[in-house]
Amino acid sequence: MSLSDRAGFRIRSIPVLAGALMLTALAGCQVRPLYSDPVGTSTALAAIEISEATDRVEQEVRNALIFLAAGGQGEPVNPQYHLALTVTHRSMGVLYDQAKDRAGAGRIVVKADYNLTKIGTGETIKSGNRTAVALVDFPVQEFAKVRAVRDGENRAAKELAELIRADIAAALSR
Repeated sequence: MSLSDRAGFRIRSIPVLAGALMLTALAGCQVRPLYSDPVGTSTALAAIEISEATDRVEQEVRNALIFLAAGGQGEPVNPQYHLALTVTHRSMGVLYDQAKDRAGAGRIVVKADYNLTKIGTGETIKSGNRTAVALVDFPVQEFAKVRAVRDGENRAAKELAELIRADIAAALSR
């Protein structure tokens, strides 16, 4: 083997050596999925009772949260945590047509304030607020407009429930 062959072999082995070192470094990494269950996150999520709703949109958020938290099993029989949930919503036009004196498109904003407490002690585990926005078109027909607003509220409510579940899951996994 000549000197130039040895140099070529060394240059070609550098990426292989670098790859092996990267794999070794990543093997020691402590990254784990957010919803992994070594600490019982899914069990804790399934043990959350959610406060009663006061209107239709809040009920949509509540139903989606119950489904997401318990994996479709419904509300817990013996809850360990209580989630106080307050949802507000509003509809606003963003593309206003002066000539026709109406909005052609709008947005539905659904906001929730929540507080997760442990039932036995009353200790607050997580509290916060989240907002979800759904964009809608406002057709000329009144029924179609009402239906578009309702569909937008439903979409925003489901998105909001997913955001709240992620916050709560992160807090319970600690």
